[in-house]
Amino acid sequence: MSRSTYLGGLAAEDIAERYYTERGCKVLAKRWRSEAGEIDLILQNAETLIFVEVKARRTRDAAAHAISADQWMRIMASAELFVSARGLPPSTDLRFDAALIDRSGVCEIIENAPIF
Repeated sequence: MSRSTYLGGLAAEDIAERYYTERGCKVLAKRWRSEAGEIDLILQNAETLIFVEVKARRTRDAAAHAISADQWMRIMASAELFVSARGLPPSTDLRFDAALIDRSGVCEIIENAPIF
């Protein structure tokens, strides 16, 4: 991965983080890693834990299509490990979002994102 790609990813994650925090979410973790994979952002809004995959591409559609079904499966497995590591009850409300960032920095959030 090139340095510019890495820095672009960090910038996209910052944009997504600002979007959520401006709407009252609390950041619990950034780039959380487990043996199952990495989750870009983990936030809490009221009683809901939100697991966010951030994708930045030229267009929103390109960003959406850059998230594979296998990636969603790794994110869901990592989320289970996060919940378990925190000792949270299995009944905890979970949500999986996609934060799509286009080249102009516009952020679109897809709540309860489907597997693209």
